[in-house]
Amino acid sequence: MSIAPDIAFSEIIPDILKLKDICVENSTIEKKLYIEKKVNRGLRDVNGKGVLTGLTEISEIYSKIIVDGKEVPCDGKLFYRGIDIEKLVEGFVKEKRFGFEEVSYLLIMGKLPNKEELNGFNEILGRYRSLPPSFVRDVIMKAPSLNMMNALARSVLTLYSYDDKADDISVENVMRQCLSLTAQFPLLSVYGYQAYDHYYNGNSLIIHTPQPELSTAENILYMLRSDSKYTELEARILDIALVIHAEHGGGNNSTFTTHVVSSSGTDTYSAISAALGSLKGPKHGGANIKVVEMFNDMKKNIRNWNDEDEVRKYLKALLHKEAFDKAGLIYGMGHAIYSLSDPRAKIFKSFVKSLSEEKGLTEEYALYSLVEKLAPDVIMEERKTYKGVSANVDFYSGFVYSMLDLPLELYTPIFAIARIAGWSAHRIEELINADKIIRPAYENVSKRKEYIPIKERK
Repeated sequence: MSIAPDIAFSEIIPDILKLKDICVENSTIEKKLYIEKKVNRGLRDVNGKGVLTGLTEISEIYSKIIVDGKEVPCDGKLFYRGIDIEKLVEGFVKEKRFGFEEVSYLLIMGKLPNKEELNGFNEILGRYRSLPPSFVRDVIMKAPSLNMMNALARSVLTLYSYDDKADDISVENVMRQCLSLTAQFPLLSVYGYQAYDHYYNGNSLIIHTPQPELSTAENILYMLRSDSKYTELEARILDIALVIHAEHGGGNNSTFTTHVVSSSGTDTYSAISAALGSLKGPKHGGANIKVVEMFNDMKKNIRNWNDEDEVRKYLKALLHKEAFDKAGLIYGMGHAIYSLSDPRAKIFKSFVKSLSEEKGLTEEYALYSLVEKLAPDVIMEERKTYKGVSANVDFYSGFVYSMLDLPLELYTPIFAIARIAGWSAHRIEELINADKIIRPAYENVSKRKEYIPIKERK
């Protein structure tokens, strides 16, 4: 006979608070020890440069050049398999093609596809753009989550049970799994949101079947909207968003997680769900949500959006923890690597203006542009920084998603839909090249203690 608990599942009882205090007291490490032991916290040195932990051929990021033997900041650059991302975007935009599938092929296969190869790749993704029988009913529609990233991770882990070769980590099998997940991520994300919107918001439950002939970006809009209608500009800008979020080096938190977990020899579903758990964090994939929320607060509290003095005053209030969430941050500004400019933000901005004109949101665009102009100077005035500050990709991505009428709950899953291409490439690279489990060192700084019998403990 089971006994019903006398406390709610999520309740933090006083006993837990007492245990928390004991834990904190005995687990806090003095910050000076990190300096004394020369620990690179966050696997970054004092200048913010990442500690070298591996080699990759998938992407390259740089923001500095060597002049007279010294590092000098420069405009940021991002290369996918050695190709400048700005050139990649310029190429498929000029030819009026969707680019995410082409970029996915490039990242995973290591080369640009020719027309025949790209068509074949698109056909494969089209065939995989489905879910196992009853999966939507039995998995997605049951126990819908308040957070779409958790719902997505759960769905990925559950797919393990439907795969007869789930634990096979041969390159060909992992390739199959990765391409399947690349095709399925839009379905898992959109269907997960539709379930949430139905059960928690009381809206109609609408499930659209994806169309094999449509691109990933088109299918997202097709499945999400009740009437399945979208403009060409909307689809192309969403496609660009997927392209610029697809990959960003082996050192970003979710991709490094992919490498770490893959090095253990575990299955693809476990590795990708771990990456999703990392991406969910507000310091990583959830940052663009903060940007949108910050601007919503800004628009409420600034009377004249064109008044530079008024905008500057608000930005200073943010840094002084007097505005918005009082975290002391201007969200969307600054990056761990880029200083003068983030190439992804530069690409995005050129298309954001045209979308704002189509949507009649030019005043909002002007406010974003003004903040982008003023924020670096305000930050430099108020804070001591070792490098320059510029708008990062999150600065405009949230604005784009809001103009596309994408629900806030899907912002981070959209990131995942894009980044699955990079995660797949890095997982395969790890399996091909690495022969050791990743195991960095942590130095113990606690003192040795004598064992005390329980009767003598205080």
